[in-house]
Order: sequence, then C-alpha cells, then structure tokens
Amino acid sequence: QVQLVESGGGLVQPGGSLRLSCAASEITWGYYAIGWFRQAPGKEREAVSCISSRFGSTWYADSVKGRFSISRDNAANTAYLQMDNLKPEDTALYYCVLLRSPLEARQAMAMMTRRNDYRGQGTQVTVSS
Repeated sequence: QVQLVESGGGLVQPGGSLRLSCAASEITWGYYAIGWFRQAPGKEREAVSCISSRFGSTWYADSVKGRFSISRDNAANTAYLQMDNLKPEDTALYYCVLLRSPLEARQAMAMMTRRNDYRGQGTQVTVSS
C-alpha cells in the first residue's frame, strides 16, 4: 500500500525558512502531479502549490508566491516545498497529494481540489515569535 510521508515541519520565527518533503515508494513518481495543501484550525483548506508530472510546470497561491518554491526529484520519489520569509499566517498543517495526470500545474491543482490518488497525513508548521 502506498504511503505518502511528509516531513520538515516545525516551529520557526517569522522571517525564517523551512523545507518540507513529501516522499513515497511503490509508485512511478514521474506519472504524478504533486500538490501541497494547508489547513489551519477553523479555516478552510487552501491550495498552496503544485508541480506537474510532465515538464515540471508550477503553480502557486498568491499568498505564497515569491516566498515558496516547489520542486521534485523523481529519482528519489520525493517532492519539496521550500518556504522562505515565513509569516504567522502560514501556520497550518501542510500535506501533499498526488494525482496521476499529465495536466499542467494550474489545471492539475484545480483537479486536486476535487480528487486525488494519494494523500499524506501532514506535517505541522508553526510560525511564531
């Protein structure tokens, strides 16, 4: 059974950085678009970023554009979310999802809001002084 495992969360001061990882075995990673979502207590789920399966196109929410960077290493079956200049409003549970799709990133993320093939349990990010 495929398991997605996120790591890299933690407590960081405003302005700090974290790099989240999302890893899985037993699948052909390159066939999947990878998305990151976040959810804070009392708030709706928010789509954060996506990287496509083909060509590695990317999409970012306006709230993180210019601060976050998504990447993938298909040989290692791992995706990353580099988060810089973190703000208190970035505090949330972050989780990754996989969707087997050739769509470019924006379209893949739109589909991921409705369904996905795999989802991780999440890693907590807390931004506080």
